Amino acid sequence: MTPLRRVEAVLDFVCVHCYIGFTRYVRAIRRYRADGGTAETVLRPVQLRPDASPDGEPLIALWSRERGTVPAAQLAADTSFGADDGLDLNFHRAVFTSTFDAHRLAAQASAQGKAEEMTERLFRGYFTDGLNIAGPTVLARLTAETGVMTNGGGADAVHAELARVRGLGLPAPPVFLFADGPVMSGEVREDDVLAVLRE
Repeated sequence: MTPLRRVEAVLDFVCVHCYIGFTRYVRAIRRYRADGGTAETVLRPVQLRPDASPDGEPLIALWSRERGTVPAAQLAADTSFGADDGLDLNFHRAVFTSTFDAHRLAAQASAQGKAEEMTERLFRGYFTDGLNIAGPTVLARLTAETGVMTNGGGADAVHAELARVRGLGLPAPPVFLFADGPVMSGEVREDDVLAVLRE
């Protein structure tokens, strides 16, 4: 039997590069498992905008304010992001919001061995479905869909983990930390992840 490979995934759910990188990572993990390998994904939180409001606002409105209306419209209309990875990204529908409670939910899912399912659903909820992933009703729905058992606690643990991860001095997410192996970040490729898993 192959040894268990443990991977810490440092992601934020409003980061398109994290969604693409995580998608490639999961595909590599599934190939590795199909060949008889065992691997565990542990989620580690990072917030690109810790001051974002949980009330949410259209992502294109944020882009328009920060980059101008013309560049924002061009970015939102760009269908190349994620296309090669089969992702349906709809920036016009995305609701930019705080990801703190999504990270709290993801931590509970990770403890139950459902890190990958919950992470994928949160990304899809944000980038495809246009959901405010800070909303309690939305999070309850995603919890039910993925079969994660949750409670209202965990906020202090997430605050502590966010501070710990910040202190590691990691590169910009996505970051994948392989136990007894390398750190991968930036434009992660599926075959590269698989190669590391097989080492």
